[in-house]
Amino acid sequence: MDIRAVDAGNAAALAELRAQLWPEDDASAHLGEALDALERPDRAVAYLAFDAGGAAVGFVEATLRHDYVNGTDDSPVGFLEGLYVVPAQRRRGVGRALVAAVEDWTRGRGCAELASDALLDNAASHAAHAAYGFEETERVVYFRKIVRG
Repeated sequence: MDIRAVDAGNAAALAELRAQLWPEDDASAHLGEALDALERPDRAVAYLAFDAGGAAVGFVEATLRHDYVNGTDDSPVGFLEGLYVVPAQRRRGVGRALVAAVEDWTRGRGCAELASDALLDNAASHAAHAAYGFEETERVVYFRKIVRG
């Protein structure tokens, strides 16, 4: 397995994997967001995992967050924005290697903490986070109220 930073040459592979994780979004939006991250290397990063045959089998995206991040003590913190491994490659260390790349990137920006989130009902994500060494810090339910006329 080979972990590589996303660049212009492999951004399309990132967009394809993003579409598998977030199928509700338009394919062109995925490519645009992948390319956008390349233009902010001081604040965002994305890595791809490639198998021995050269196929992209997973990705991770992270940002630096300077605002308050639930459950953290410092600012800025690295924030794992998205992580996906194709089903056939799960439980083979791909996700762990991708998270390790983000940990290195986060430390390289002077951060002591890496944070993430998951939906309350996403038990598979909770288990993966625990396996990668994350600890659950809190659970939050967000509310909104429309106030425009």
